[in-house]
Amino acid sequence: MDLYKKADRKFRLEIEGLRAVASILVAVYHIWLGNVSGGVDVFFVVAGFLITTSLLGRYERYGKIDFSGFILRLMKRLFPAAFTVLFITGIACIIWLPEVRWDQTVQELLASALYFENWQLAINSVDYLAQNNEASPFQHFWAMSLQGQFYIIWPLLLLVTILLARFIFKKQVRPVFLGTLIVVFFISLGYSIYKTDVNQPWAYFDTFTRVWEFSAGGILALLITNIKVNKQISIILSWLGLFGLVSCGLILQVSTIFPGYAALWPVLSALFILIAGNQGGKYSAYGLLSSKPLVTFGGISYGFYLWHWPILIFYFLITGNETASLLEGLLIMLLSAILAYVTTEFVEKPIRNRKSLNVKWKTATIAILFMIPVLVLSGFWSQTIAKQQDQLTDVVNEEDYPGAAVTAFADVSGETGEPVVPTPVQARNDQPDLYADGCHQAVGETEVIECIYGETDNPEYTVALVGGSHSAHWLPALQGFAEEEKIQINSYTKSGCRFSTEEFDEEDCTEWNTNLMEVILELEPDLVFTTADVTQRQEVPDGYVEAWEILEEHDIPVFAVRDNPRFTFDVPSCVEENGADNLDCAVEREEILPADAPWDQLNNPPENVHYVDFTDRFCEDDYCKAVVGNVLVYTDSHHITATYSSTLAPFVREELVPLLK
Repeated sequence: MDLYKKADRKFRLEIEGLRAVASILVAVYHIWLGNVSGGVDVFFVVAGFLITTSLLGRYERYGKIDFSGFILRLMKRLFPAAFTVLFITGIACIIWLPEVRWDQTVQELLASALYFENWQLAINSVDYLAQNNEASPFQHFWAMSLQGQFYIIWPLLLLVTILLARFIFKKQVRPVFLGTLIVVFFISLGYSIYKTDVNQPWAYFDTFTRVWEFSAGGILALLITNIKVNKQISIILSWLGLFGLVSCGLILQVSTIFPGYAALWPVLSALFILIAGNQGGKYSAYGLLSSKPLVTFGGISYGFYLWHWPILIFYFLITGNETASLLEGLLIMLLSAILAYVTTEFVEKPIRNRKSLNVKWKTATIAILFMIPVLVLSGFWSQTIAKQQDQLTDVVNEEDYPGAAVTAFADVSGETGEPVVPTPVQARNDQPDLYADGCHQAVGETEVIECIYGETDNPEYTVALVGGSHSAHWLPALQGFAEEEKIQINSYTKSGCRFSTEEFDEEDCTEWNTNLMEVILELEPDLVFTTADVTQRQEVPDGYVEAWEILEEHDIPVFAVRDNPRFTFDVPSCVEENGADNLDCAVEREEILPADAPWDQLNNPPENVHYVDFTDRFCEDDYCKAVVGNVLVYTDSHHITATYSSTLAPFVREELVPLLK
């Protein structure tokens, strides 16, 4: 095998056609199928193929990598279109996007501008409270971010290879680079398979679960001159690759099982097409991929990918539709293509093709000039949101904001015409202190985190707050009287994990609960505060009862509250759109919370459990409303705002304190 034989430097038409097909598939699956296609994986393979060829070719010609020149050339190529789309989309978000979605969206705007959107989405994917976030108009930039990180990793990888070749192996760089890419391929693929199995939502956006896809393209780039296939095999490979690419998203659930070993499907499809090249003649897929329409579209495919997603999101937002008809989808694609053409021809190409801008400082200046408006916009937007958040003050016990008190006292109405607190835009971050304090354990982790609130100097009582997020949102209610009653609150909570002995599908929950029980038994609190049931299941799980029985054996009493009502829609968004008193934002009580509580179905509940049903503090006789006593009840569809939770303090105090005394 002659690894020193260099590939002919020629424009491969099928690559432009492949890009065109991949970008069209991405849009088609997004618009009509509500799924992802695997087309992004093709982008990664092609990027690995081209960048490996470019980097190694320049090194072999000039004897250096020229890292800064490489990055600046990419910035000149990629930044004009990307930051144009980011800026225009950001303005559109401020105009049309509901304020309740601003905080999440501006975070993703900044993450996209700085090329770490994939990590932002990875964090959100394991953030239990962020899982209700709606798709932002910048979400598709995760692929651009990951690709941008690849452009940093690959020159560094080549630099390491050069050092190894010179000082360790005493060989030419090309074969050592091939060996390096093979090692990277298998390490990354192995990690990808493992991570996809244990935490697929995170793995989908993780840079290191995707590096092997770039490596696959790079390995082929180094071996392509040694691969010769006859015409018949080329025809088969090309059509097999194209069929595999088109069918991938139909056969595989790309969004739920990728990357892992399943991503080999689109990766191999792309490799087959690249290997076949033009060797199959007019009867191969090359004839289609190298056709003028697809090659032309390939030239604007980058812009098309950038534009199609925000246009689709705003279509759903403005029309209120959840799906697009065939005609509407075609119009979305047509508009995306027109904007892509305009962006490419009048923004990207004039800068990319202007030779006077090839000087490094000029290229850097142009890149910075495109970045500045987006960074300024995101900074201004973030500051606006921060000011709104700062306006959220402690309104408990104020006459205008009685909250839960209106459900209990006839002389408390709260009908003052005051604006709702927290406002919908504030609601998302109106959470218990334990989130900001880093005291709420994340998905996938098993360590029990302890944080202490209330009376911490000279407590007379200790209350352990345990369970998932539906236990955590009661913390403000406990804090409302903890210091006055000399109560120390020890919080032990974790996303998606209720206090139970049951075997959860998520192994981390089972292990966390085992660790938690050991902590509680060692602490010997005066009371354990937790939830008594799960609203959507309408039952007291056996694992709950078993956990309480273990505490009963150690003479530890339990304060168990009925789970709060859960709505079927995002409450803050509904209030922002329809107003606080609109019944469109209310749900019939019996529909979401039957009168027969799951607790009443237990034959022999443990004697150490004091059960409390606070449903009347959330709902009227007929309806459960989004706003009670001028206070917005929920941060999303089922988590209580910290403000409303604090208005529940007197009612919790009335039930809990006598148990301690």
